[in-house]
Amino acid sequence: MSFSIAGKTAIITGAANGVGLAIARHFVEKGARVMMADRDEANLKDELENHANDEENVRIFSCDIREKLSQANLLSATLDAFDRVDILVNASRQVLTTDPMDDDDDSVTTLLQQNLMSSLRLSQLIAKRMIKQSEDESDDTAPVGAIVNLSSIAARRTRPGLMGFSIATAAMDQMTRTMAIALAPHRIRVNAVAFGSVMSASLQNALKDTDGLRDDILDHTPLSRIANAGELAEAVQFLCSDAAGFVTGQIMTVDGGRTLLDPVETAAH
Repeated sequence: MSFSIAGKTAIITGAANGVGLAIARHFVEKGARVMMADRDEANLKDELENHANDEENVRIFSCDIREKLSQANLLSATLDAFDRVDILVNASRQVLTTDPMDDDDDSVTTLLQQNLMSSLRLSQLIAKRMIKQSEDESDDTAPVGAIVNLSSIAARRTRPGLMGFSIATAAMDQMTRTMAIALAPHRIRVNAVAFGSVMSASLQNALKDTDGLRDDILDHTPLSRIANAGELAEAVQFLCSDAAGFVTGQIMTVDGGRTLLDPVETAAH
């Protein structure tokens, strides 16, 4: 079965930078019609210029995805441009450090709002639109839509300094499973991709600023390398394609085998 997403309409959040941008570019290359959403309007406009030869298939929408009105306007803009929506990729996420013993540290609340609640509310909104679309179509067995959430292996790893991010990510995984069950009767699939170290701009900066970080990552990754963002985009494409038509509620791990290792055993060697 084909992994094709050609002709499908996708909303991709967090699409101005990093992994979200890589996914958006990949989807356009594979023939999808893409609405790129992000708060970074300048980067969105720069990216739109890069797609001047394919402008009919690319739109941008600058907004704060945490706001319900912004989400409603994003959907309206997508429908105005493409008439429908088939795919939602929740790639907007934030990483903050947390002091577990500081009761004034509000990073957990911030990350739950940014990484979890915004994705949940947008998923609910887009799913309702997908269901409405299906009511106007004659084939009551065809796939209706696909939602993919970006998760992280932080959900299964414990680092006190990333407590807020880990909690939000673990909640995202459970949200994925729950929404998959809730939307299965409507033929909407919900999955997530949990990734480890991906060569994004933020990681590149971290590698420059932190001595030994690269070696530490490679030592804890059985495949002994850092992924490129395109590899993550291909995993998302698979989950959005008809080839994954019987896959829902799954957390696909793309981490080079990192979560297979016992951290204690690794440290001892």
